Amino acid sequence: MTTSATTGIANSLTTGRLPKWAPWGLLAGSWAVAAVIVALTQAAGEPADFNIVAAIFFGTILFDIAIVVLSALIEGSRQARDRLVTSLVVTAFVVALLPLVSLLFTVVVNGLARFDLEFFSSSMRNVVGEGGGGLHAIMGTLLITGMAAIISIPVGLLTAIYLVEYGRGRLAAAITFFVDVMTGIPSIVAGLFAFALFALLFDDPGIRFGFGGSVALSLLMIPVVVRSSEEMLKIVPNELREASYALGVPKWLTIVKVVIPTAIAGIATGVTLSISRVIGETAPLLIVAGFTTSMNYDLFAGRMMTLPVFVYNQYANPGTDVQVYLDRAWTGALTLILIVMALNLIARLVAKIFSPKLGR
Repeated sequence: MTTSATTGIANSLTTGRLPKWAPWGLLAGSWAVAAVIVALTQAAGEPADFNIVAAIFFGTILFDIAIVVLSALIEGSRQARDRLVTSLVVTAFVVALLPLVSLLFTVVVNGLARFDLEFFSSSMRNVVGEGGGGLHAIMGTLLITGMAAIISIPVGLLTAIYLVEYGRGRLAAAITFFVDVMTGIPSIVAGLFAFALFALLFDDPGIRFGFGGSVALSLLMIPVVVRSSEEMLKIVPNELREASYALGVPKWLTIVKVVIPTAIAGIATGVTLSISRVIGETAPLLIVAGFTTSMNYDLFAGRMMTLPVFVYNQYANPGTDVQVYLDRAWTGALTLILIVMALNLIARLVAKIFSPKLGR
């Protein structure tokens, strides 16, 4: 009887297999080789910052070639074709992440220059040139965004509950329509609305204060909270509601004890997205909150600085020593990114703590 070994024909189902760590090792090695090549190429030419995007992109292409060739030699042509398709999917994913990687790399590299204790413990009051910090902007961002969240989360969540649990007819359709319209409102229009509103209420055409910025941001947050919470409430199974009603539990208590706890993970994520959506807004805060170099803890009196406005002001109005102002701007941007990351971690923690515990 003739076997595949005697005829020299390899059986693709019984050939060797690459170890599980091989693709990850090849990917890391390909990125390392590409990084060295890019660094040497840049060193041979004009001095420039390390191009991490080129290193990752060409390293991924090198990985595609290496994994297919190695798989064909060890595993056979059939498995090599499977590896090729998988590597192409990985490449598409990496290419989609390149803008984010480039952004984070640039901000971190440039922001570390002033990422020190002085930046987080001092303001820009009486500072010209070197020194100073962004404490006043950090506090302003936390206060204004926190007040905007206090306004937006209850309004948005209650609106979503009404649309899912109670809303019927023309009123619900009208609310849905206006929420859709608010989703597309430019941020500067929200700032102009808040400024005009308080200028008319207080009869002061030059009014600038933090609470006005919170109102402007809440106009941008509310539709995001409504939409995300509405979708999360819709996916709660009706069987849970019906089981609660069958036990004689009233509707409002069913919503509080059954529906919201079941959807709390998605709601927390939606709230975090809404905060991330507005925490970096510059135009509305520049209009209605203004800017200052001093500390201000009062949302209802005086101008209040925020991190986006701080970064804009440092970049747009540098002094004689331009690099000092640019360093502060990059550090402000890095701080803003870290705040958003912290908010996402808090949202995940809240969702994990308050989500219903499943089990027998």
